Amino acid sequence: MKGIELEKAYNPKDFEERLYNRWETEGCFKPELKAGSGVNNGAQKPFTVVIPPPNVTGILHMGHALNNILQDIIVRYQRMNGRPTLWVPGTDHAGIATQNVVERRLKKEGSDRHKLGREKFLERTWQVKNEHHAIITHQLKKLGASVDWSRERFTMDEGLSKAVRHVFVSLYERGLIYRGNYLVNWCPSCTTALADDEVEHEDTAGAMYHIYYEVDNPKSGMPARIEIATTRPETLLGDTAIAVHPDDERYTNMVGAKVKLPLTDRLIPVVADAYVDKEFGTGVVKITPAHDPNDWELGKRHNLEVINILNADGTLNDNCPAKYRGMNVKSARAAVIADLKEAGLFKDEEKISHSVGHCYRCHTVVEPYVSDQWFVKMKPLAEKALKAWKDGDIVFYPKKWENTYTHWMENIRDWCISRQLWWGHRIPVWYCDCCGEMIVSETDPECCPKCGAKAVEGKLRQDPDVLDTWFSSWLWPFSTLGWPEKEAQGFTDDFKTFYPTSALVTAYDIIFFWVSRMVMAGLEFTGKAPFKDIYIHGLVRDKQGRKMSKSLGNGIDPIEIIDEYGSDALKFTLAFMCAQGQDVLVDKESFKMGSRFANKIWNASRYILGNLEGRTLVPVNDDDLTELDRWIYGRLNAAIASSRSALENYRYNEGSQAVYEYFWNDFCDWYVEGTKLSFRNTDDAEKDRAVSVLLNVLEESLRLLHPYLPFVTEEIYSKLPLASIVQTRKALDAAKAKIIPSAVHYDGLLITAPYPVHVPSRENERTAERFGVLQNLIRSVRSLRIECGIAPDVKLDLALLILPDSPAQVCLEKTDLIKLLAGIKNIEFVSEKPSGAVGTVGEGYEAFILVQGAVDKAQLKARFEKELVSEREAIARFDAKLTGKFAAHAPAEVVEAEKEKRRLAVRRTEKLTEYIQSL
Repeated sequence: MKGIELEKAYNPKDFEERLYNRWETEGCFKPELKAGSGVNNGAQKPFTVVIPPPNVTGILHMGHALNNILQDIIVRYQRMNGRPTLWVPGTDHAGIATQNVVERRLKKEGSDRHKLGREKFLERTWQVKNEHHAIITHQLKKLGASVDWSRERFTMDEGLSKAVRHVFVSLYERGLIYRGNYLVNWCPSCTTALADDEVEHEDTAGAMYHIYYEVDNPKSGMPARIEIATTRPETLLGDTAIAVHPDDERYTNMVGAKVKLPLTDRLIPVVADAYVDKEFGTGVVKITPAHDPNDWELGKRHNLEVINILNADGTLNDNCPAKYRGMNVKSARAAVIADLKEAGLFKDEEKISHSVGHCYRCHTVVEPYVSDQWFVKMKPLAEKALKAWKDGDIVFYPKKWENTYTHWMENIRDWCISRQLWWGHRIPVWYCDCCGEMIVSETDPECCPKCGAKAVEGKLRQDPDVLDTWFSSWLWPFSTLGWPEKEAQGFTDDFKTFYPTSALVTAYDIIFFWVSRMVMAGLEFTGKAPFKDIYIHGLVRDKQGRKMSKSLGNGIDPIEIIDEYGSDALKFTLAFMCAQGQDVLVDKESFKMGSRFANKIWNASRYILGNLEGRTLVPVNDDDLTELDRWIYGRLNAAIASSRSALENYRYNEGSQAVYEYFWNDFCDWYVEGTKLSFRNTDDAEKDRAVSVLLNVLEESLRLLHPYLPFVTEEIYSKLPLASIVQTRKALDAAKAKIIPSAVHYDGLLITAPYPVHVPSRENERTAERFGVLQNLIRSVRSLRIECGIAPDVKLDLALLILPDSPAQVCLEKTDLIKLLAGIKNIEFVSEKPSGAVGTVGEGYEAFILVQGAVDKAQLKARFEKELVSEREAIARFDAKLTGKFAAHAPAEVVEAEKEKRRLAVRRTEKLTEYIQSL
């Protein structure tokens, strides 16, 4: 057989794009539904994942990279398990965010959407969508995302738009959607309502302003004025009452009286309500029903007037005195305070920090605002979703996120679904200008069903608002699969085949927005939870634990990392660091780890394939395996079990670490190095046997690694002499070999090869124990060499004292392996310690390096004595530190860390003393 040459340097740019194009062209990302496709396929139960659709407003960041990488690992793993596997790609129209992008562009051009008009504005928005969609698609392919592009969806494509209308009309007809004039969260910048969970609350510097309200015609015993504290003095222009607690004796005689509303000519009543905390401040609060949610509820109880003082853009409207009209909130606040001071009604202010709501998109301060909006009644939907969790229909990984889910469901409020935007799904409601009839319909009505007025004559007017972006996203797991389109035999094939989906992989910051709502929608419209497993991963942060952002300048572009290190390096590093329930802390240097591992795989494979020159692959039955071969198959078996268990339970870091330790440590550092004994053998038959086993182990190892590092493993796999491997394995199949894997399912592409399975017959405790002793001995000798400052290329003489009937008896048989891996020239078995030797002790053995001739004994002794002085000085410093003020005041864990450093220094002095005595 000819040797197979891999390029000397690992360069992912040489093959990553080429391999992705091949996978896609050959349909590898499409689910294979034919019987018998794969190993352990059982009943061919599909594995389905829908991508959390990225917004079409920008490029993917490192958080998107983590999310898609984790999905790709589990999808590739399940595909290799032989399950028909579908990963549905798509993007979200992102109503507010995308409209903001377009409006900013128009502003730079000196225009705005109103000058452009709705139709032209939407044309511009579709252009932006197409631009960013192309970027996102390119990025996902660079990441290696094995999504089925033939099934790509967009939340505003024709099919999903039909689903949205169907759901709206269905919920309306069932009384679960209603319209009304309510207090909502309002973003003055985006000029739209926001749902409660679209408001981000953060502590903000502010002030508590103390002002006076004068009592109108105070009766005997009443004060002339009452002190009130507020953080928003400008809202007093919309006050319609002040309130006290009904049991507050200070104000019993005030209830029913009126006070003069400062800076206006209005009188407002004093009402009694248990909502007021009589222990807080003066026990009196101002009531502004149109601009505070608590005041809104109190106002309904007391039938108070609701006076909205704001325009949609956040400026004060005509319900305010003329002086303040057109001012923004900040200017109005300053003007109101100045006028209160001039009127002698301002007492003082105190600086405070308080929680203030901001728009989750543009970060503008959100204002409570009364307007006509559409809402979904959420409680009936939430009750079903809670039951699904209790019944085990959905499972969270890690389980701690169940608390977040259940708390939100148990305290859910109605969902405001209308947005005052132009980009999005238009609300499917029309109003007849002739008779006032409201028409809710899945299709555009041609005429009014009540009076017959025709749409073509402009008599029917569609609701101008659009639906909240999440109203389409909550249907994503089933609308992407064709629901609610029906065929003669029922739902579409994709819906019947792939729904419910298998798993959802997403970040914890959208549990409220998306995860919970998808569960509710799935149960309500399909009768089934939309997925079984919900894996919630952390956020990607910098090494200081800070969220990555443009303002901090700490963001990392995943495409830059791919360009520098390759997609596999990015992927493996993030998976390796992604522990359940924790955020991922990285910087650019972090990705060198993944790059080094990919390079290790490349170089090890290059060495193995290069040794094929002149060799013939032969069937190697179980009886032909050496103990070293049996050991590596045992280690491979353990790695397979660990990887499978980790991936089945979404413990990506554990799976990554298991395959890393196996390949780098067991396979490369021990097995590949150990097989060099066979290649030094003069017997060609032994060389053929050794290379055949080595190639078999490499082939199975590449299958083990593939979900974590798909590109480099696929490229190497394509170089393997697969036809020869299959031929030799067929012979082994006939011989019923139990350790070498079967020959089935090799078609040249690793992406569709079977994932390795745990093989009980590979387990051999005696072999593992014997080789473990050898490893401990070799490690001890290597460490001793380093401590003595002996160069790696210096061949040493080693004396071994082996205890009778101990596991270390294996050393008597494996002297050639010990020599090879420990860099030893000669091994002598002794019954006592030789003079002039430096030793180490292990289970059942003592090992001594005979330093005579290898090093200058006097020089080595001087070195040990110098290190001993240094260690003793360190111990003295630790003693002083641990008996002084430090130990009394430092945190317990810091003190314990210093004690551990002292213990290590003490052990080091003991060892150095022993070495000196030996010399």
